[in-house]
Amino acid sequence: MLKNKTVFITGGSRGIGKAIGIRLAQEGANIVIAAKTVEENPRLPGTIYTAALEIEAAGGKALPLQVDIRFEDQVAGAIAKTVETFGGIDLLIHNASAIQLTDTPNTEMKRYDLMHQINVRGSFMVTKYALPHLKKSTHPHILVLSPPINMDPRWFGQHLAYTLSKYNMSMCVLGWAEEFKNKIAVNALWPKTTIATAAVQNILGGDQMMRMSRKPEIVAEAAYYIFQHTAATCSGRFCIDEDILNEAGIFDFSGYAVDPASPLMPDLFL
Repeated sequence: MLKNKTVFITGGSRGIGKAIGIRLAQEGANIVIAAKTVEENPRLPGTIYTAALEIEAAGGKALPLQVDIRFEDQVAGAIAKTVETFGGIDLLIHNASAIQLTDTPNTEMKRYDLMHQINVRGSFMVTKYALPHLKKSTHPHILVLSPPINMDPRWFGQHLAYTLSKYNMSMCVLGWAEEFKNKIAVNALWPKTTIATAAVQNILGGDQMMRMSRKPEIVAEAAYYIFQHTAATCSGRFCIDEDILNEAGIFDFSGYAVDPASPLMPDLFL
């Protein structure tokens, strides 16, 4: 179903984005890695070029594009290059995200702006430019890596700026699912547990938190099963990776644990 389909992934040079790209490449998809990193950084391993090599090794075609989704000209150019290279866009994955878990007094406005420019404005803008091509696809999907909306004050009190940005991404899912009803499938996907990514390593708790996390591949597998559906059968959902895999008949997640001997840490928003 996904063979020769073109997938545009924001922030796909590492972590969950790269894992999804590799999983869909195994189905023969064309993967566009739209991300900023072109030089190695010890704290943020991987570049658009190393990700492209892994994606092509998995069986897909890769197009690495250096893109900062805060800038309209770069987004427009990346979409145009994708269509020029592969002929269209079928799946759009909003994975790029900025995070800072600080309370109001300790949130610098430049960090507030960064989270909202990338998480909210960037996701909206990429969709805007991809939309004409998604509408031409025979299997169009938009997948947003954002959590279910929960109005419990505890999700807001500790890190309001970040929560606002992620919940705004989730609000986009609600809006787009209604706006493109029965035409484009629009869903959110979020992990049940923390995932072993650079953000978890550098921001949430270092090596100990990494050991209590699952590998990004569990989210990638869930994304794969979401993409088996159509706009008529799966849209407007706030999916949790475990639930999607349960629906697919998968109940053993032990292989996804970074350290099977460590207890798992529930994700930040669950």
